[in-house]
Amino acid sequence: MDKSSIIGSVIGLACLGIVLCTVSKGNLLMFYSQEGVLLVGGGSLSVIFMAMPLEKILQVPGFIRRFLFHKARSQVEVVKMISEVAEKARRDGILSVESEMKRIEEFDKFLATGLRMTIDGMDPSAIDATLRIEIMAMTERHKAGKKFFDLLKLYGPGWALAGTLIGQIGMFGNLEGADVGKLGGMLAIAVCATMYGTVLANAIAGPIGDKLGMRSAEELLNKEMVLQAVLSIQMGDNPRLTLDKMVAFIPQSHRATLKAA
Repeated sequence: MDKSSIIGSVIGLACLGIVLCTVSKGNLLMFYSQEGVLLVGGGSLSVIFMAMPLEKILQVPGFIRRFLFHKARSQVEVVKMISEVAEKARRDGILSVESEMKRIEEFDKFLATGLRMTIDGMDPSAIDATLRIEIMAMTERHKAGKKFFDLLKLYGPGWALAGTLIGQIGMFGNLEGADVGKLGGMLAIAVCATMYGTVLANAIAGPIGDKLGMRSAEELLNKEMVLQAVLSIQMGDNPRLTLDKMVAFIPQSHRATLKAA
């Protein structure tokens, strides 16, 4: 579970709920506008279908799970595993790593793929090319997830503005009758649409998209670290040199944790 995502979501919902209850004095229905929901919700959804292929849209539940539940291994865990493999390969030969492949595959399939090619005696350039293709494919998959929420962030406020303008036009159109109830209803549509678009863009879509982008960058860096480690093992480098190459990918602030481990 991604603790920061959960904490941020709970704080945001709590603050919003407290303010809504305080302002409405318990009558939360005053913040509901069917027209606003149709325009902002339905309009934003229409943009998603126009801008993205259906197969990408069907992956949205997976994107949300990725936001709430982060299962990637930490860099320290990855470095420890690769250091063990490098030591074993140096001491007993690369073929000795084959007995550990099941455990390695459960730990990290990308690392297992690279080591399996190394055990099979593939050329370093072939290993590098194959693993980089996998990295590129992963990056493209992650872009689709971020794109979904970026579209909501971009076009949600646009549909909210459309709702605001429609509500204002309706209000101006009813000025002649001077019916306060109608004028208030039209104004409520305008204001509610603006509120829905603002919350959708800045409290939901924006933070989720940014978190997915950050996680994608972290995973990309981790895979690049694993790739360099696999190539180092393939070339028969000293395990200390392999470790130094991996440590170069880790921020200075986290290196003390790695040394302690």
